[in-house]
Amino acid sequence: MSNVQVCNVPDSNEAFIPIPGMEEASLKIYNSQVLLPFSLENGNIHAFLGPFVGQNRKKFGNTLLPEDSSTLPFIHSPEIDLSLLRDTTKIFKVFPPVKNRHLEWLLRVENEMSSSWVETGIFEFIQLAKFDLHLFDPQMLLSAIFFWNRETRAFKFPCGFVCPTLLDIDAITGLTPLGDRFYPDVFEEEISIKELSITWDKKTYLAFINAHVGQTGTPVLPSEHIAFLMYWLSACVFCTPSLQVPKYYFTLAQALHLKRKVCLSKLLLASLYTCLDEASESLFRENGPRNLSGPLWLLQLWLNSIFEKKLSLTSSFTPTFELEGARLTTLTPQKRLIDNFATYVNVILSFTEFSEDLAPFIRPTLTGPS
Repeated sequence: MSNVQVCNVPDSNEAFIPIPGMEEASLKIYNSQVLLPFSLENGNIHAFLGPFVGQNRKKFGNTLLPEDSSTLPFIHSPEIDLSLLRDTTKIFKVFPPVKNRHLEWLLRVENEMSSSWVETGIFEFIQLAKFDLHLFDPQMLLSAIFFWNRETRAFKFPCGFVCPTLLDIDAITGLTPLGDRFYPDVFEEEISIKELSITWDKKTYLAFINAHVGQTGTPVLPSEHIAFLMYWLSACVFCTPSLQVPKYYFTLAQALHLKRKVCLSKLLLASLYTCLDEASESLFRENGPRNLSGPLWLLQLWLNSIFEKKLSLTSSFTPTFELEGARLTTLTPQKRLIDNFATYVNVILSFTEFSEDLAPFIRPTLTGPS
């Protein structure tokens, strides 16, 4: 603390400490510090020495949504090696299976359990498994992941932060944003896993189906229903990286079997955010992203919805099912051209202002969950 010369501002009569006159070399040294005036009770004004930040270098951060430079989107990287993204077969291996693999089993279980699904609130969502969820455009997905910010958990478009929400999931899947939180550790099981005839050594999707599908003309027992829900959650909803049906979905499948009002939409959205975090982080690895997993099918449908007008996405096929997600499955571009990556990036960069394209489900004609 040191005594300094004090001046007064003419208009407000407030005290301040002026920068002293000095040579340029000395001024540069002085500018690395700042004098912060401090008034004592007796009226004497002193000053603290501290770091000096010039106004031309000062960055005004967003205090509401602070950013960590280590989590900035990959698009801000000084150097980007696009050659790492050429072999997309190694990047995207985990997508829902072709519908023909499980369609027969789905129709069999639906024939007896449709009323239960309606009561639980998952009937419309399960219908999506009848459509082509396995189709995706790798360049479109990668272009979006380039803009994902792991700090804010949103895509950082020029107009601001944009991301899928519970309302988007409502429109795409028919899942209501309401319901109870699911705590697997405290869930009270009414059916012991030992009481069910579930074959745990047949975990791959096709083997699991063959091991648990019932014979034609026989009733669907609780064990088969729970097994189907486990397969559906693993293969068509959360898309496990192992391409197998793990045991940890048993508790959630049992809750749905028991018609518990689980807020599945929140679990789905959280899973999407997590897989986008992992996908974004993998872009920074030396060998690039590999084996991305999670509900990226949901990201594809959401991107179809916000790109639909700008890319003039159309389809000659009109699904008979009214759910928006069913229509969006028909808009996924089929031509996988590496040149499309630049096209998709330019589309994202064209969102300089928030428009109705980024809120595609706010329209009165949209059919919501029943």
